[in-house]
Amino acid sequence: MNDPVSREVEDLRSACEALRGELARVIVGQREALDLVITALLAGGHVLLEGVPGLGKTLLVRTLAQTLDLRFSRIQFTPDLMPADILGTNLVVQDDAGRRRFEFQPGPIFAQIVLADEVNRATPKTQSALLEAMQEHAVTVAGESRRLEEPFFVLATQNPIEMEGTYPLPEAQLDRFLLKLRVPFPGLEDLQAIIDRTTGPDEPAVRRVADGAAVRRLQLLVRQVPVAGHVREYAARLVLATHPESDGACALARRFVRHGASPRGMQALILAGKVRALALGRFNVAIEDVRALALPALRHRIILNFEGEAEGVDADDVLRAAMQEVEAPDLPAGPREAR
Repeated sequence: MNDPVSREVEDLRSACEALRGELARVIVGQREALDLVITALLAGGHVLLEGVPGLGKTLLVRTLAQTLDLRFSRIQFTPDLMPADILGTNLVVQDDAGRRRFEFQPGPIFAQIVLADEVNRATPKTQSALLEAMQEHAVTVAGESRRLEEPFFVLATQNPIEMEGTYPLPEAQLDRFLLKLRVPFPGLEDLQAIIDRTTGPDEPAVRRVADGAAVRRLQLLVRQVPVAGHVREYAARLVLATHPESDGACALARRFVRHGASPRGMQALILAGKVRALALGRFNVAIEDVRALALPALRHRIILNFEGEAEGVDADDVLRAAMQEVEAPDLPAGPREAR
């Protein structure tokens, strides 16, 4: 590895550690969630956070924006929220001379880190407006396309318990999220630490560790990480193992899955794997990176059949079974895979 590449890898690894350290000053526990949110940001994707209220999901997103000195916007999704409330609209304004003209008033989507709180409470029409912006990094209002400022990162939250009056995201829209994270309830020690940090006289403060330009440089570096042929093959075989009609389908998928993970899932595996490899100081993606990211990258892309729903099978169960049954391909001749 030549010196320029070594320095770039070290820069990304240092940035990940600095981000994680600042987030940990405010967020108690949730180490895996912090790592995966940073991974998605540097991979250029978006995150869906699933967890019961009060676990610090909103605080995590706001703190991330502060550490990166990026413009932050929070959108509270409700059943009466309209697309114009997110994207913005053209308003008639009058100048000093009495002349009237249309002027665009940008909505909260015109930020760099956007928190879509309780995204499943808005109607499908409003959800689609957000997801179009996520995919295109642009919005169209009155026939005119307007680009969003880079980096553009959306973190959406949803409550898995209270489902009355909600509009669950369709599978095609869930597929737009790079990762889906399940935020667990904290344990005894973490609960006590939350009391100490949030009920005392002082609130933990964070410092800025990077800016938008630095994030963009790191995102471009991630794209340059090479992926060996046997790693690509493993990622593809893992995705095919979730498809019940595939020759390589795992036994659990054949019985309980209606539709397996999409090609976007394979892209998510590789992109997130590139970030993980760099964060660990490697400039190549290993099979262990793919396996480590299989659950958050693929769990929201698997659709269970009626039998699977009735039996209470979880997508994570299918993915664990697939990883057990899909063997790593033989390494090509030459240097062994970095560990």
